[in-house]
Amino acid sequence: MASAAIFSSLRRRRSPSLEVFLAPVDLSDAAVLETLRAISTELVSSFSGKIGAAPFSQGKNFRSLIRKIQVISVLLDALRDVGTSKIASTVFVCLKELYLVLYRSKILIDFVIGSSKLWLLLQNHSISCHFHDINQEIWTLFDVFPLTDVNLSQDVKEQVELLKKQSRKSKLLIDRHDDLLRLKLYYFLYEFENGRIPEMTDLYIFLVDKLGICDVKGCRTEIEFLEEQIVNHDGDLEPSASVLNGFVALMRYCRFLLFRFEDEDGELGRWKRRTTRKGLITQEIADTFITIPKDFCCSISLDLMQDPVIVSTGQTYDRASILRWLEEGHCTCPKTGQMLVHTRLVPNRALRNLILQWCVANGIPFDPPENADYSSLSSVCAQPSNAAIVATKATAALLVEQLENGTPRAKTVAAWEIRLLAKTGRENRAYVAEAGAIPLLKRLLSSSDAFAQENSVTAMLNLSIYDKNKSRIMDVEGCLGAIVGVLRFGHTTEARENAAATLFSLSAVHDYKKQIAEEDGAVEALAEMLIEGTSRGKKDAVTALFNLSTHTENCSKMIESGAVAALIGALGCEGVSEEAAGALALVVRQPIGAEAVGKEDTAVAGLTGMMRCGTPRGKENAVAALLELCRSGGAAATEMVLKAPAMASLLQSVLFTGTKRARRKAASLARVFQRCENATLQYGGLGVYAYAGNSRDTSFAGDVAMPVPISVPVL
Repeated sequence: MASAAIFSSLRRRRSPSLEVFLAPVDLSDAAVLETLRAISTELVSSFSGKIGAAPFSQGKNFRSLIRKIQVISVLLDALRDVGTSKIASTVFVCLKELYLVLYRSKILIDFVIGSSKLWLLLQNHSISCHFHDINQEIWTLFDVFPLTDVNLSQDVKEQVELLKKQSRKSKLLIDRHDDLLRLKLYYFLYEFENGRIPEMTDLYIFLVDKLGICDVKGCRTEIEFLEEQIVNHDGDLEPSASVLNGFVALMRYCRFLLFRFEDEDGELGRWKRRTTRKGLITQEIADTFITIPKDFCCSISLDLMQDPVIVSTGQTYDRASILRWLEEGHCTCPKTGQMLVHTRLVPNRALRNLILQWCVANGIPFDPPENADYSSLSSVCAQPSNAAIVATKATAALLVEQLENGTPRAKTVAAWEIRLLAKTGRENRAYVAEAGAIPLLKRLLSSSDAFAQENSVTAMLNLSIYDKNKSRIMDVEGCLGAIVGVLRFGHTTEARENAAATLFSLSAVHDYKKQIAEEDGAVEALAEMLIEGTSRGKKDAVTALFNLSTHTENCSKMIESGAVAALIGALGCEGVSEEAAGALALVVRQPIGAEAVGKEDTAVAGLTGMMRCGTPRGKENAVAALLELCRSGGAAATEMVLKAPAMASLLQSVLFTGTKRARRKAASLARVFQRCENATLQYGGLGVYAYAGNSRDTSFAGDVAMPVPISVPVL
C-alpha cells in the first residue's frame, strides 16, 4: 500500500492526525466496525447526493472514489447485521487495514474540496496519482478479503466482487479537460515571462468562464491560498516558490484588470465593522517588533548593518556609517579609540551572511547593497521570476492609474491594495514607487476619509522600508509635512501610530534625522504620543525619538519640544523604558542635554529605578545614561547622581550581575565617583577598580543597548 505519509504534504496548513499512520490496536472488534461505518457514512452522506456539485477539478476521480466508498458502506452495514461474534478474526484484520484506506480517502477528499482552483490545476497530476494509489489499495485489500468466512447475502458479495474487479482494472486517470486548463494557465505565465501581457478578453474567458472566478473575493481566495503554500513549503514545493510567486502576481493583476476596483464589501466593509477587532492592526504591527542581536547592529548608527565591513582595529561597522565617520575627519576607531593604521574596509561576509539568514528566518526585510561581492549571498532569498516582475509592474501601473484618475472610492481601494502589495518584497515596493505612487499617496494623507488616510500612510510606511524609497518620499515636496500632519491630526489612532512608525523608518538615514526633527510639530507630536498614546503608540514614538537623538544637532530640538521630559517620564513605563534610557544616554552626551536632564527632578530617580528593577538591557542603558550625565554635567550632576539612594549597592549589583557592557559602564561610573571629593570612603569598598583595570571606556554610541524595532505592518 502507498505510504500514508504522502498526504502530509498535500495541504501543509493542516497536519494529519495520528490515525493516518496507525491502524487501531486498542479498539474492540465492534468499535472498529462502528468507526468504519461512521467514516464511510459521513463521506457518502456528504458527497454522494451532490455528485453534480463535485469539486472544480478531479471530478471523475472524485465520483469514482465516492461510488467505491458507497459499496464499502453497504458491506459494513451487512457485517453489522451479521454480528461481530459470527465474524472470523481474519475479517477484522482486513477491517483495520480498511480503516487506514478510508481515513486517507477522507483526507484526500477534504483536500480537494478545500483547495483553491488554481492549486488543483497546478497539482493535477499529483492529485490524480493519489486517487490512483487509493484505488490500488482498495483492490489489494479486497483481493485478500475473506468473503467466504462471512455469511453475507449474494447481493452484497456480488457488489464487493464488482468493486474488486473495477479497482483491479482502474488506471491512472488524468482528466484531459483539467490538464488543458493547467496548460492554459502556464501559457499565461509564459506570456508574462516573455514580457507580453495577455489580452484582457483571453484572461476573462479563462478565469471567469472556464474557472468560475467571477469577483474580487474569488481572486483574493486564490491569491491567499497560493501565498500560504509558498510560506509553508518545506523546500520540496512543486511548482517552485518562484513559479508560484509568478501565479500570485498574475492573479493580482487579473483582480484589478477584470474587476477593476470593486470592493465586494470586503476591504471597506471590514474596516467599518472592525470595532469588534479593535487593536488588531496595532497588534499585527507590534508582532513585527523584533530585538536585533547586538552583534548585528552598527556601533555608530545603532541600526541593523546592511553592509558590515572590518576596519584595521578588527572592529566591524556598517559601511555607510564608518565612511561618514572617516569623511568627517576622524582617524580613530569609534569603538576602541585606537588610531587606524589604514582606512581600507574589508567586507565581513561571514557576519553579513548571518544577518541575512536571521532576516530571512524572522521575516525581516533586508535590502542587500548593489555589490557584486554579495550576489551569492543574496541567493538565500528566493528571486522573483520575470513573469512575477512583469505582472507586478503591470499591477502597479493599474493601481497608480486609479490613484490618479479614479473615483474617491477607487482611490481608497487602490491605497488599500498598494498597502497590501508593498507589505512584502523589495521588488514590490520598488515597482510601486517607480510607477509614481508616492506623490499620489501624499494627496490622500490629507483626505477627510479616515480609511483613505490610514491606508495611504500605512502604504507609505511599507514603501519606506525599501531604502531607495526613503529618498523618493523625502524628495516629494510637502510629503514629510503631510506625514507629520497625520501624526498630529490623524483621524484614527492607527493612522497616527503608523505615521510615527514611518518617521522612524525614514530616520534610519542619517541625513534625514535633522530634517525630520526640524519639521514643524514632528518632535512635539512624538513626545505627546509617548506620554498619552497607546502601548503601541508609545513604542512607535520612543523608537522614532531614539533614532532622532542619535543626531547630535537634534539635542536642542529634543529639549525645546519636551521630548527629553517625555523620555524621562517613560523610564517607568513598561515596554518603552529601555529605549527611553537609551535615548537619554545619547542626549546627555552633550552639555546642554545633561543640563536639561539634570533639571528634571525625576531623571536620576527613574534611571536608578531601572538599575534596581529593569531588564538587563534596561540596566545597561540606565548606567550608560548616568555615566554620560556625570561626564557632561560636571560636578553638580555627579554629586546629584552620587547622592542617589542606595547607589553603592546598585552599582555593586550591576558589577556582579549585569551584562558585559553594563559592568564596564558601572566600573567607569565608580571611577568617576572615586575622583569626586569625599567619595573615596563611600565607594572605596566597591572593589571595582581592580575589576575595571586600566581599560579605557571611549566607546561610541554602540554602548547604548536597545532592541531596535522594525515596523512592518502585515495587513
